[in-house]
Amino acid sequence: MAGSAAVLEDDSLLSRLDRTLLKLESFLALLSGIGVFALIAMAAISVGGRNLFNAPLPGYVDWIEQAMPLIAFMGISLVQREGGHIRMDIVVSRFRGRALWAVEFLGVFLILVLMVMLVWGTYSHFQRSFDWAAPMWSRDSSIDIGIPLWPAKLLAPVAFSVLSVRLVLQLWGYGRALVLGLDNPVAVPMIQDVAEQAAAEARQLDGRE
Repeated sequence: MAGSAAVLEDDSLLSRLDRTLLKLESFLALLSGIGVFALIAMAAISVGGRNLFNAPLPGYVDWIEQAMPLIAFMGISLVQREGGHIRMDIVVSRFRGRALWAVEFLGVFLILVLMVMLVWGTYSHFQRSFDWAAPMWSRDSSIDIGIPLWPAKLLAPVAFSVLSVRLVLQLWGYGRALVLGLDNPVAVPMIQDVAEQAAAEARQLDGRE
């Protein structure tokens, strides 16, 4: 299941890289949020135009298709950093110490293998769509108003590449904790229990975080 997590920080190189990547992840998540807002605005314009002037927004479905990768993929690395993806906490929470870090390391490694394959596959899909010599550099376009599809297809390998970098940092963090026997490693999500989540939320409401 998805849980709430805290990511510890210090002055180590790993933590500095974690915070640097966090800035990029936050920016991509912001773009995803802007994409959601833009779709809401377009829906309002399209429905309003249809009802008031019998003229809905041209290519509304095309724009939705273009925005889907932006909404679906741009925030996945930030969610991975915060430990918000679906996970089997009921199983993982039974482990402690090096056993826990070994399980986490294995899980992140398997995800990384999958993401590397997805980066390769989605970039190949983008290359089949992109052509410098074609009009608007595109070999294919949307059905209604002819929007080039390659920008949307490029978003997937970009997002998956950022996630792959995040996974490498987490492998570093879990591997370091495994070798050194650390209790509180940096740059990895430390899953919080209910009491810790409530305390963190209380601090946020008080303005202390």
